[in-house]
Amino acid sequence: MNVFFKRYAAVFITGSALLVSACLSEPREIPVDLSPAEMIQRAQEASDKNRYKTAQRYYETIRERHATNMDLVCMAEYEIAFLYYKRNKYDEAKAGFNALLELYNDPDAELMPQQFKKLARKVLDRIEEKENSVPLFGKNW
Repeated sequence: MNVFFKRYAAVFITGSALLVSACLSEPREIPVDLSPAEMIQRAQEASDKNRYKTAQRYYETIRERHATNMDLVCMAEYEIAFLYYKRNKYDEAKAGFNALLELYNDPDAELMPQQFKKLARKVLDRIEEKENSVPLFGKNW
């Protein structure tokens, strides 16, 4: 019985430590002195580790801190919408991509980065294809 308790305690302590360390790895506040390039890098690293909320926080911070830089705003809007797409949250992704495309209705749209407009349209097309496709094998087999 004593051996069982020790093993259970060890598993519990290890699991708790992992949970606490995972929570602590999330930045409480994003340092003000981070450059946009550093925030983008950290967001991409978080996304690569499936820490989508952290990645989204970095992109939202870029959007807020650099609201007059349309290159950064468009990039952040695209990346936030793409994070939703990666999680199969298609309604949120569509809303984000459509909001981004609305930015391109501005009279100065030709001065904005065109790659995000093109990418948003491509991903919206993919979402539409996924939503309209019929599975080869149904779930009720």
